[in-house]
Amino acid sequence: MNVINVLHDVIDSEINSIKNVKENVDHSYVQMVEKIANCQGKVIFLGVGKSGHIGKKLAATFASTGTPSFFVHATEAVHGDLGMITKEDIVIAISNSGETKEVLSTLPSIKIIGASLLSITGNKKSTLATSSDITIEASITNEADQYNLAPTNSSTVTLVVGDALAVASSQMRGFKKEDFGLYHPGGSLGKQLLETGIIKSTKKDEAL
Repeated sequence: MNVINVLHDVIDSEINSIKNVKENVDHSYVQMVEKIANCQGKVIFLGVGKSGHIGKKLAATFASTGTPSFFVHATEAVHGDLGMITKEDIVIAISNSGETKEVLSTLPSIKIIGASLLSITGNKKSTLATSSDITIEASITNEADQYNLAPTNSSTVTLVVGDALAVASSQMRGFKKEDFGLYHPGGSLGKQLLETGIIKSTKKDEAL
């Protein structure tokens, strides 16, 4: 086994998957960005497993770039967390197959609540896709591992698509550096924004 070759193969596989998704960007992306940018409630990501982990990251990215957002685990959703969702909200369900049982079990309640249902899936003919108001198909030809089983390419393209939606929605909302500073005053980013004057320090801060 040549470790370097394996590492290169995995990286190349993920890069190629992203390129393939990029080539298939269509009007559904535009519709989703417009829907998110005009949302009067919150954007709620829904998923389980690796899709859930990606959903958590995307919710954090959306929130820090001016779109109020949080993550709901699909299993917890059917045990009471659906109560976090209101009719003003947008739910973005993530499932590569589009047939994830835990995700599909939330759909009837989401419809009754009246929230908009959007989805990111690898199969536009799936139950999730056909049940959604808008669907983005982020499909792959294979995963990056030797058995074509581990969520690698599929989770990566979902992350990239979600990041693209977050940035485009943020720009459409007119999000500024000052806004980012408001939501991210801590850590090295906060320090950088403070030093460049994006975040205005208080007299108490100056004294410290």
